[in-house]
Amino acid sequence: MSGAALGLEIVFVFFLALFLLHRYGDFKKQHRLVIVGTLLAWYLCFLIVFILPLDVSTTIYNRCKHAAANSSPPENSNITGLYATATPVPSQHPCFKPWSYIPDGIMPIFWRVVYWTSQFLTWILLPFMQSYARSGGFSITGKIKTALIENAIYYGTYLLIFGAFLIYVAVNPHLHLEWNQLQTIGIAAANTWGLFLLVLLLGYGLVEIPRSYWNGAKRGYLLMKTYFKAAKLMTEKADAEETLEDVMEEVRKVNESIKYNHPLRKCVDTILKKCPTEYQEKMGRNMDDYEDFDEKHNTYPSEKSLVKLHKQVIYSVQRHRRTQVQWRILLEQAFYLEDVAKNETSATRQFVHTFQSPEPENKFIQYFYNPTVEWYWECLLRPWFYRILAVVLSVFSVIVVWSECTFFSTTPVLSLFAVFIQLAEKTYNYIYIEIACFLSIFFLSICVYSTVFRIRVFNYYYLASHHQTDAYSLLFSGMLFCRLTPPLCLNFLGLTHMDSSISHQNTQPTAYTSIMGSMKVLSFIADGFYIYYPMLVVILCIATYFSLGTRCLNLLGFQQFMGDNDMTSDLVDEGKELIRRGKICLLK
Repeated sequence: MSGAALGLEIVFVFFLALFLLHRYGDFKKQHRLVIVGTLLAWYLCFLIVFILPLDVSTTIYNRCKHAAANSSPPENSNITGLYATATPVPSQHPCFKPWSYIPDGIMPIFWRVVYWTSQFLTWILLPFMQSYARSGGFSITGKIKTALIENAIYYGTYLLIFGAFLIYVAVNPHLHLEWNQLQTIGIAAANTWGLFLLVLLLGYGLVEIPRSYWNGAKRGYLLMKTYFKAAKLMTEKADAEETLEDVMEEVRKVNESIKYNHPLRKCVDTILKKCPTEYQEKMGRNMDDYEDFDEKHNTYPSEKSLVKLHKQVIYSVQRHRRTQVQWRILLEQAFYLEDVAKNETSATRQFVHTFQSPEPENKFIQYFYNPTVEWYWECLLRPWFYRILAVVLSVFSVIVVWSECTFFSTTPVLSLFAVFIQLAEKTYNYIYIEIACFLSIFFLSICVYSTVFRIRVFNYYYLASHHQTDAYSLLFSGMLFCRLTPPLCLNFLGLTHMDSSISHQNTQPTAYTSIMGSMKVLSFIADGFYIYYPMLVVILCIATYFSLGTRCLNLLGFQQFMGDNDMTSDLVDEGKELIRRGKICLLK
């Protein structure tokens, strides 16, 4: 089985990343480089999360093997922590290979390739591709030039941060700058930035994910929130339509002013191809005037203004299409929730839909998920399932918060993650170790990654499902994943005391931490920021629990769903009326 588990997970994670990207991206319309770049970034980050438990179990076996080959430490030894509890007496606990054991030398090479590839993507390639994708240039050279100019400030900022770390090491008389230390400084700078953002997202996800499932059991709450979303989405939809109309009017004027024989006519034709079909048919190609353009001394737009217009067309068309699709999806959700509310009092206990799906369902699904089964699931079982799941997730959240505040304590061991791993390590239960590690890091990843999928920065960054995410947001999400995953994994290893810089034990490190180098080169980060900053997750969890961010946004004029707010009630009523009108239109 050596290496088989690693190979299976590599394949599985690839298809998982491909499935998620297909849900959010559009393989047919978006540029292939955007799809490949985002897929590679998501794939590498998910791969780290899935492979790390195998690295932990392999490291524990190697420690056991090393301890068995050497004499056991004396009984009065003051060594504490993971290594002391894990050091076996060979006659009592013989070392045996875990089922997923990875041969020596494979994991360091694997992690080095994965880590540095992800860092190349997040700091160099993806930012460049973002600017390239947003550029309104009409040629590859023009888009590359725009991307280089936009990234000059971006790269300069991070070079300045790296330079500050470099100066700190250079002026410190106790440190001698070498290549390995220089590499460590770069890794520390990237991980420090990532940890700063990681705690913010983690504090939100630890509270919001359990709460979302608890509220998901409340049908009335879900329906009111759907009405609220409908009112807000209709406002956004109307704004997108108005913006598209204004941009199309500008395109019409440009199309009429620049004739067929003008040098910039090719640029206009490129813009027209990006317009919706109905607008293309209205404007057509202006070839009815065959007079030479130089004879009319007209004022023509510059190429720079056409580049700006091209960029506006791409953005407005994509936003208009996205709001149209989201409106149809939201209508279906509202109709279904209304059907659930009606069917809860059904005497026949068979689920009846107001609107049947236009697409024929699979016969296998129809047989097992018939109207009776659907009624029991939707009206009876699902609310209780969501409540139980919310309670379980809440327990996990409490464990994470406690461990984040106590993981630096090695005597006694207070981090619950470390306690669970050490208990399993005493009996060398590798299956339990890998399951415990996977569930722990998977929950941390869900809290962080789901927040990345949920957050929205106006219309600048927005991950929309059903293939409605633009190229810029896809690439930006790939950058976030690549920056968040390494500090997330280091934080997990710290929680389990598998990181020697946290446990302060002279033990064999995991292959993952070995590529990070010794963070002691920057002691104020290793012994300060990495230890105490994660404690802020408590404050962030409290702020999220009391919805302080939502209340602040409401005060600033950005309407958020709050049950005890007059503005929320008005938008709920407005959304309810919009859904009612939409249902009437469909019934007709």
